[in-house]
Amino acid sequence: MNPSSPSSTAIHRLSRRSFIQYGSIWISGSVIAACANNNQPLISRSRLDKVIFGTNWIAQAEHGGFYQAMSTTGCAYATGIYKDYGLDVTIKMGGPQVPSGTQLLMGGAVDFFMGYGIDAVNAIAQSIPKITVAAIFQKDPQCLVAHPNTATKSLADLKGKPIYVSAAANVTYWPLLQAKYGFTDDQKRPYNFNPAPFLTDKNSVQQGYITSEPFAIEKQGGFKPVIFLLAD
Repeated sequence: MNPSSPSSTAIHRLSRRSFIQYGSIWISGSVIAACANNNQPLISRSRLDKVIFGTNWIAQAEHGGFYQAMSTTGCAYATGIYKDYGLDVTIKMGGPQVPSGTQLLMGGAVDFFMGYGIDAVNAIAQSIPKITVAAIFQKDPQCLVAHPNTATKSLADLKGKPIYVSAAANVTYWPLLQAKYGFTDDQKRPYNFNPAPFLTDKNSVQQGYITSEPFAIEKQGGFKPVIFLLAD
C-alpha cells in the first residue's frame, strides 16, 4: 500500500485501534449490553477513541442498533455501549445527495461506513485499499419489487418491464442482471426513492431493500408486493 494514498490514514488508524473493540460491538451485542447495564465502564471515559461512522442512508430501522449504542442525553433507549468500550462515535447519515461511502472513506471524512457486498468486490477489482470489517446481514438486502402477478415468478420474468433503479445500480447489480437475464438499459427508469411511480404503473418494478421498501409499498398500496432478493 502506498502510505501517501488518501485511504492509508483510515486503514492505518484501524490497525492502531484494538480490532477486538469493534468485533465486540458488532458481534457480541448481548454480552456488551449486559455489561453496559451494570453501569461499569470497561474503559475510562478519558481515553475515548474518536470514530466517525457513515450509514448508507438517512436514519431508518436497520440502523437502529448503531444509534442505540450512543449516549444521548434524554433518550431512554440509548445504551452508551460505545463509551463503555472506549469509543466516542459520531454517525454521519447517507442519502441521495451524499457521496458514496467509499468516496467518504478515501477522502478521510469517515473511518467506517455501512457498505454493500458488491462494494467489497469492486474494491478488489479496482485495487481500492479498504477492508471489510464485518457482515451485519447474512445476505445483502438489495431486492427488486414487483406487482403481484401470476406471470411474474422469477427475475427472468422481469425482462422487458420498466424498472425504477438508482444511479448506483449501474455499477453494482444492474450489470449482473444484464449479463444473467438479458435486461436492457431501455428498461431503466430513474428511481427517486418514492414508491408513487411504481404504485401507479402495475407493470413496473422498482429497487428496494427487503427491510424497507416492501413495507412502505404494502402500507401505501394496500397489497403485498412480489419480492426478489438479489442475493438469492
